[in-house]
Amino acid sequence: MVKAFAYLRVSGKAQVEGDGFTRQLEAIKRYAAAHDIKIAHVFREEGVSGTKELENRPAFVEMMTALHSNGTKLVLVEKLDRLARDLMIQETIIGDLRKNAFELISVMEPDLLQDDPSRKMMRQIFGAIAEYEKTMIVLKLRGARARSRAKNGRCEGRKPFGYFEGEVGAVTRMKALRAEGLGFDRIAARLNADQIPTRTGKLWHGLVVNRILTGKER
Repeated sequence: MVKAFAYLRVSGKAQVEGDGFTRQLEAIKRYAAAHDIKIAHVFREEGVSGTKELENRPAFVEMMTALHSNGTKLVLVEKLDRLARDLMIQETIIGDLRKNAFELISVMEPDLLQDDPSRKMMRQIFGAIAEYEKTMIVLKLRGARARSRAKNGRCEGRKPFGYFEGEVGAVTRMKALRAEGLGFDRIAARLNADQIPTRTGKLWHGLVVNRILTGKER
């Protein structure tokens, strides 16, 4: 039985808790079972964009180290866009694996990795489409944020401090101290002394207090 590594990737932090990893792994396991392949290890790239260079992918770097050290020569991915959305990065990864005599199989599109010119052209076309789709998603999200900011004065997403019930008391305290004539740095120091928590659990700073009280906090 041939041993293989499974490489999974989701690009957004929110997707880590979604079904992306489950879907990818199920497709890989089905292919492996049908072709007498044993999954030796699963490498999960959590919340890493498909446009990131290889050195910015910890799971991929770990997998390459393992490929060079333990005798496994085969990598399975669900689709090539899980390997990378950026066409140049995708082709670089494929070329690097082949240069080191490692085999790559995209289980949902296995024919795309053949060496003939037509297959290479199709792979590059699909890679370019994936890259285009990623770019369009980014542009659409950027446009939506800009429209929301123009309409509401801020972009929905991260809520301002004081939005959640547990933060209301801290904002009330800030306003009271400000009414007493304290500067923002002194308010921050008082909040720290009273052990009033920030949202992230870090210390208060005058600049943060300033932004919250002036409505500029994002």
